[in-house]
Amino acid sequence: MKKIALLACVMPFSAWAANDCLNRQTVPDGPMSLQEVIELGLCRNPTTTSAYLAAESARFAKNAGYANYLPSVNAGASAGIDYRNKEWGDWNYGASLSASYLIFDFGKRLADLNALAATWRATGFDYDESVQNYVYGVIGAYYALLNADADVTSAEKLREVAQSARDMAQKKYKAGSVAKADVLKADTTLASRDVALERAKNNREIAKGTLLSKLSFPADQNIEIMDMPSDFGRSTENKSVDELIEAARKSRPDLLRATANKDAAWHRRNSAFLKNLPSISATGSINWNDTEWNSFANDSYKVTGSVGIRASMPIFAGFANYYGVRSAEANYDRAKESERAAADNAVLDIFTAYQNYKTAQKVLSQTETLLKSATESEKVTAGMYKVGRATMLDWQTAQSELVDAQKQHNAAKYDLFTSRASVALAIGDIKAELDKEREKNNEKQD
Repeated sequence: MKKIALLACVMPFSAWAANDCLNRQTVPDGPMSLQEVIELGLCRNPTTTSAYLAAESARFAKNAGYANYLPSVNAGASAGIDYRNKEWGDWNYGASLSASYLIFDFGKRLADLNALAATWRATGFDYDESVQNYVYGVIGAYYALLNADADVTSAEKLREVAQSARDMAQKKYKAGSVAKADVLKADTTLASRDVALERAKNNREIAKGTLLSKLSFPADQNIEIMDMPSDFGRSTENKSVDELIEAARKSRPDLLRATANKDAAWHRRNSAFLKNLPSISATGSINWNDTEWNSFANDSYKVTGSVGIRASMPIFAGFANYYGVRSAEANYDRAKESERAAADNAVLDIFTAYQNYKTAQKVLSQTETLLKSATESEKVTAGMYKVGRATMLDWQTAQSELVDAQKQHNAAKYDLFTSRASVALAIGDIKAELDKEREKNNEKQD
């Protein structure tokens, strides 16, 4: 359960007290880093809490399995009155104490305990997967908000460019150097930029509401988040697919869960078979009866007891035990196939996520070049328009290309972050990636 312990460390005890974060009605003030957002969300998220409680339930069930290694003791008490020949007799009282201890059962109780332990491990990996999927969802919402905010900033800058173009066209029209059509075209472009800015702001509000919803806050509240460092996703960080697959075998929750489920099915199969073998137990009892002697034989005693060895073995139970063994064998075979299917899915997930990540690296590099070129082209075209060597249509075309380049660059930047998180999710080690990012940020601040 090492993985459970590691992911449990994500819980927000370092930043906020558990009760404090659960009872919060508003988002904390000030800009929050990705790590802080995730910690706050994990403290408040009902899905991960439910998965944690399921793991706790399985742990208690496993602990209950140790009871078979301890003696069982039962106590009883009674009180009664006899009625004979239309007369009530005297009250009589009794008490009993019995104990039994399983000495030998051919390993059935060990098989049962191992099955419970494997089930506990599998449930723990369910919790790990629930946490990692939630963290990935928060990361996606976080980057989506950053992307939406960057789009608003870009839209505002592009509106300023369109406003400058409109002012320039108006001046040149008043000077008589251009036709009224240039002013109308500039007005149209400016109106288009206004619409684009409003849409960008609307998308930012939706992205903000999505992130707040994942943190279990009302979507109409406000939240400030920090941008990510730009020196991220270098090709030198890339690993081979084989290395990622090897890492996934050690840390991916669904693979570990499939293995634990297979182990649990194997122990259940053994337990079902061992159920047909004899078991030997030690027994003992002591009884006390406070009853008038004439109610029984003259030689009755108040205190009686016994000690012995008891052996039992099922002989016939309507073929239930036979079919129970066959069912357990089928479940074990099914668990093995599920493990194999999980391994195949993991390889495909890793390959897909890794290819998307490498593509995102290349796309980001290309959009940086595209944005640089489009920015320079717009500046040059603007200068040429001012001296009469370019038309308003040329300038509008350059502005449109700049708009497209800016949007592509924003999307590529945060798509790279999301793609990297997808790789971490595919190998089952998102928390390790977050710890690396936090260490880098701490080093920069120092």
